[in-house]
Amino acid sequence: MIGHYILEGKVPVKVDDFMTWAIRFQQQEEWEKSRVAYTTIGNVNVSTIFLGIDHRHGGGGPPILFETMIFGGEHGGYCERYCTWEEAEKGHHEACALVLS
Repeated sequence: MIGHYILEGKVPVKVDDFMTWAIRFQQQEEWEKSRVAYTTIGNVNVSTIFLGIDHRHGGGGPPILFETMIFGGEHGGYCERYCTWEEAEKGHHEACALVLS
């Protein structure tokens, strides 16, 4: 079963009722709060967001709820996922360093 989450500050909270999650997640303020970081380096964009849905897709372990992607440049298509806001922030900085390397 897919886990649906919202953010309370920087902490993911599981929501068992799909409609509550959908209404909350579609609100503009929720979209704004879901962006961990966004950096433009030349013509390359590095984006790290809260996904709202557990991307672990089975198996044990904590939910995977955050994602960093690189758009454009030599590393375009790069994607890493994380379980916590803090891991996502660190991953964002690592992706930016990769673009600059």
